[in-house]
Amino acid sequence: MKLYTKKGDTGKTSIIGRRVDKDDLRVEAYGTMDELNSVIGKAMTELDKEIFKDILADLENIQHELFDGGGDLANVMKERVYKLTEAPIETMEARIDALADEAPPLKRFILPGGSPAAATLHIARTVARRAERQTVTLMKADDDVSPVVQKYLNRLSDYLFAAARVANSRINVADIEYIRSADVFK
Repeated sequence: MKLYTKKGDTGKTSIIGRRVDKDDLRVEAYGTMDELNSVIGKAMTELDKEIFKDILADLENIQHELFDGGGDLANVMKERVYKLTEAPIETMEARIDALADEAPPLKRFILPGGSPAAATLHIARTVARRAERQTVTLMKADDDVSPVVQKYLNRLSDYLFAAARVANSRINVADIEYIRSADVFK
């Protein structure tokens, strides 16, 4: 099997239901979700398999969910069933709460960083925010987009923030507080 088809050489690509320009809003949104999936994969290689067993399981599920959401964005067929549902969002909210309770209390804004894994999880968080912004832009241009994807990405960035803090905490690396931050989390 050849990996290249040459069909994209003219600046077009196929989504489910038609061909579009490679810079189409849908392609930008699901392409950023693919980028996010890759950054999460990188973060997973930086997490100790025993210390972070729970977070690694979360992240693997998230990778599958990102494929589901990306597929939902790429599908323009009139008759379709969305793969990404509200259930993973509810699961993620419970995990965010558990991770937030485990991490040290937060009073000020923190700088992305600390351990390599935490830094990569912060990168993933910012890519999730970009994917969310692009999905919002797509939703403004096309009212036939599942709102679950945007909600999922919003919650995912919160999860990644909480996971980054725990990635530091479990190996006794302190978060770096932004020195000019007031106490904003009370």
